[in-house]
Amino acid sequence: MKSAVAIPHSKSGRADWRKFPEYVLAVRRPATSALRPNGSRHAVIFHQISDWNDAYANGPNIPGGERWPAAWVQPAQAYRDELQASGRATFDIGYGERPRNRFDLFRPEGRAKGLVVFVHGGFWRALDKSFWSHLARGSIESGYAVAIPSYTLCPAVRIADITREVAAAIELMASMVEGPVFLTGHSAGGHLVTRMISATSPLPDLVRARIRNTISISGVHDLRPMLNTAMNADLRIGRGGSADRKPGIVGALGQCPGDMLGRQCGAPGIHPSERTSCQHLDRARRANPHDRRTRPAPFQRH
Repeated sequence: MKSAVAIPHSKSGRADWRKFPEYVLAVRRPATSALRPNGSRHAVIFHQISDWNDAYANGPNIPGGERWPAAWVQPAQAYRDELQASGRATFDIGYGERPRNRFDLFRPEGRAKGLVVFVHGGFWRALDKSFWSHLARGSIESGYAVAIPSYTLCPAVRIADITREVAAAIELMASMVEGPVFLTGHSAGGHLVTRMISATSPLPDLVRARIRNTISISGVHDLRPMLNTAMNADLRIGRGGSADRKPGIVGALGQCPGDMLGRQCGAPGIHPSERTSCQHLDRARRANPHDRRTRPAPFQRH
């Protein structure tokens, strides 16, 4: 059951929702197009979460959600076949010692303008690079090379280990393609690419300096609410004493290289992990409230 609740406001007039981790923020677009006194076109509603497993269950909360991930298999395979036939695809390039430390590299016709890296989701415990090959088409046709990695899944490793694997993959990818680097990822992949531009990024300075933009699509950024889910038996968030195993918000680099957008995954409304996708995003929204690149997308599903 999700019920509306009144949240106290801070001295600045903002809802002080950070004191209520059991509540989730939802955004509703009013029928009228008139701007509110604060310049917003959206009403803010709070819902109480009583079932965290359901809150993070994507398929059951999306009409037709049972079609995925199977619906991605055929178009992804067809696109791999297409680029392989033209000699513009290289599969299973190794970047580490573990079996899943492999990525596929797709190239455009002619010299690439730069590199786009897509990191898949699956709550760090499912799927692989083969489901997403067809998402490379737009960037390929725009003249960019695209690399899509797999990574070791939980519970075989922890999220911090996956973060380091993705960094190793990106370092090798960047050595193979000249020019600017663009990072994007979906769900858990959104978290992983955002970590590459955080204050504790595992990427070498030379690689970070080449990152032009980072886009998190429905990224899972604040991991603290996931302590309440059954899947944490595999993820093991918050267990152990090292700093990289403690869930929380990580600051951005001094000059965060990119725009982050998208909505948190799961049921309708904005999930707790969309509260702060990164401090840079929050600052960017406040500094440029009318910049569409930093706005959440109300009612757009995971």
